Amino acid sequence: MSTNKLMELEIEVAEKPAVPGLRFRRFQGENDYPLMVAVVEGCRKADKTEWANTVEETAVDYAHLTNCNPHTDMIFPEVNGKVVGYGRCWWKNMVDGSIAYYFFAHLLPEWRGTGIRLAMVRHLKQRLRQIAADHPAEKEKNFINWSMEVETDWTNLLLAEGHEIVRYGLDMVRPNLHNIPHCPLPQGLELRCGTDAESRQIWEAAREAFRDHWGMSEWGEESFTGWSAYPTYQPHLWQIAWAGDEVVGGVLNFIDEKENEENGRLRGYTDPIFVRRPWRKQGVAKALIARSLAVLKEAGMTEAALGVDAENLTGALHLYRKMGFEEVKRGMTFRKAL
Repeated sequence: MSTNKLMELEIEVAEKPAVPGLRFRRFQGENDYPLMVAVVEGCRKADKTEWANTVEETAVDYAHLTNCNPHTDMIFPEVNGKVVGYGRCWWKNMVDGSIAYYFFAHLLPEWRGTGIRLAMVRHLKQRLRQIAADHPAEKEKNFINWSMEVETDWTNLLLAEGHEIVRYGLDMVRPNLHNIPHCPLPQGLELRCGTDAESRQIWEAAREAFRDHWGMSEWGEESFTGWSAYPTYQPHLWQIAWAGDEVVGGVLNFIDEKENEENGRLRGYTDPIFVRRPWRKQGVAKALIARSLAVLKEAGMTEAALGVDAENLTGALHLYRKMGFEEVKRGMTFRKAL
């Protein structure tokens, strides 16, 4: 790469750590995707994460970003020409009328404790402040972040920067698919798997249902197009309850083959789960989950997983425990006024 091109890509970062050979640069397009995947892979053991990503999935993600320009809203630290991390920021309008400003900063474990990650975070936060300056002054504006408890380096950095834990979420696993209960739907409802032709109607129903949940953002058009382009978009596994031609609720089951391969298991996800308001508290979710467990078993899986807000007011956590799911990890949502 020419010297002029390198200078165009370079980012001047305030309080740059005194690490020999360190520079920060901008996003260079699809050539960065393999480097980003390598960073995530290099962090998995230290952060005890099970998520596995591919170049193809990264390309789908970055083709459907919302309120984010990767050429201005990303940062890549390099040491002696090698990418050792990357970070990104974006924003969303929230259902409660506020605006949330998100960022993350992945960094390979061997470079943590050098100040690189903190410099990335402060750069991304400053970028978000620039973006927020063009948003309505009367809106409530908050930085929002997530971390699993096992991600101690990221958690400690956020706490040190004044971000406060405001909510907990749980990763839950049903360790086997034995003794699946028989839970019929309420009379008058029909259970079907999903189809491409019905996916938009199902998505709209889920969007409506999730507006009642804590901390939800508005779902824009890119949310649908990105979701339907992802490898884990598997309508044949979904279990959807219908009242005539109206969606009642659903479980959008999926199997992440790459993640299973990386972790040496056969896990399916009964997630997300939604029921629209008029049909709640009638046993719809219980019936959909029971059928979903059977569907995953038929697909050759030996366990099932989902995520849940630990303070969910609909009684979801109690239901999941009754259906055999057990808490395996806890995550946190952080918030700080912008």
